[in-house]
Amino acid sequence: MRKHWLAALIALALAGVLAEIPARADQASAAQEAAATTGTHAAAGVSAGTTVSTVQIEIPQGLHLVRADGRPVLLDREIDDGRPVIVNFVFTTCGSICPLMSQVFGQFQRGSGADHARVHLVSISTDPEEDSPARLRAYAKQFGAGPGWDHYTGTLEASLAAQRAFGVYRGDKMSHTPVTLLRAAPGRPWVRIDGFLTPGELEAQFQQLTAAR
Repeated sequence: MRKHWLAALIALALAGVLAEIPARADQASAAQEAAATTGTHAAAGVSAGTTVSTVQIEIPQGLHLVRADGRPVLLDREIDDGRPVIVNFVFTTCGSICPLMSQVFGQFQRGSGADHARVHLVSISTDPEEDSPARLRAYAKQFGAGPGWDHYTGTLEASLAAQRAFGVYRGDKMSHTPVTLLRAAPGRPWVRIDGFLTPGELEAQFQQLTAAR
């Protein structure tokens, strides 16, 4: 499995799209800014250069987004619905980071185990002016998103507010870095992972997190 993902990264590099990805030093800096309780540290079970932090996140009340099915929603209610939640930020025209992250979400959701059926996967667009609900539906279909994996868009202001709340705002969509955020249940701390994950690594982090509930 690890070889498969290394091959995927090499293929993207040959295509030139990895030129958009900021340096690992930028990822580490972003993680340091976001760490709130235990700080950032290298973690067992993830790739070299990937860091894991325990962070506190407060989602503003009244933050309206639009789900890919066209329904207006409040982000805090979507996140705090009682399920374990895993969050990332993507946009549909991204040619580097986002397809890899979305492929990981897709393979994770299709993984074995009853736990996966109760996990809420959340992908929020960092390019809401282009990413209409229809575009998000097409994007989700491309990666085999099933029930429980929701994509969100909205106004630019709402997207920026969500990015800032989760500590992933980097000035513009092209400066984004691969970040995955996990939480076992409402009221529990968030775990922030800066860097690329394989589906197996995401599975291991999820199992570790939920086992500690």
